[in-house]
Amino acid sequence: MDDVMAAIPLIGRETPEILFTGGEPTLLDGRLVDLVRQSKSFLPETGLHILTNGRAFKDVRYAGQFADVQHHDLMFGIPIYSDQPERHDYIVQADGAFDETVRGVLNLKKRALRVEIRVVVHKQSYERLPQLARFIARNLTFVDQVVFMGLEMTGFTKANLDALWIDPLDYQAQLAEAVHYLADSRIHTSVYNHQLCVTDKSLWDYARQSISDWKNEYMPECNGCAVKHQCGGFFSSAKFRYSRGIHPVVAT
Repeated sequence: MDDVMAAIPLIGRETPEILFTGGEPTLLDGRLVDLVRQSKSFLPETGLHILTNGRAFKDVRYAGQFADVQHHDLMFGIPIYSDQPERHDYIVQADGAFDETVRGVLNLKKRALRVEIRVVVHKQSYERLPQLARFIARNLTFVDQVVFMGLEMTGFTKANLDALWIDPLDYQAQLAEAVHYLADSRIHTSVYNHQLCVTDKSLWDYARQSISDWKNEYMPECNGCAVKHQCGGFFSSAKFRYSRGIHPVVAT
């Protein structure tokens, strides 16, 4: 943390955005607030995106500390994996996590802070994507955006790959229903970390090139693809396993 605080003044003021992730950044407690304040002081035009499980914001006073900084462009990316509390808690392996996360989102929005809901799509979450979309549209309609993310095979994911991996071809119906429901509900919605050739064509307008350039790759099957320039590509770790449907899209 000391190194990060020392690095902030050295970063170019033209930097458009910085992402802070962990681990769990809110375990830093007040020091995370100090980091946001430091960033505002030295990088007044740079956006901040903080990835967090959101549970610490069940204390509205903690959410208020970030609101009091009055950063011009601060967003919290918070995962919700299911509309069913027990399913979300199982995925994150923490009892009570769903309730604390939802309360955290409510408290952040109560203090007018921006929130992005992140849904990683995998074998344990894909079946109820439509129900999750309806839950968000009914109960969290005020969130700033919802992102459905392809699985990155790193960390604990690699160790539990058989329990998590599902070919994206096999969940397109659920993903499409969820995305279109949220879009129809006027909630800004995106699809990250997916390859266009295995993504339902009705979702192409929602697909983003979201993988950082330093870990973004393409497979040999992508050679000659007419839409490669707009495709999200693969995480470097995807070489362990990727969709059976990867193929070059032919221009029409």
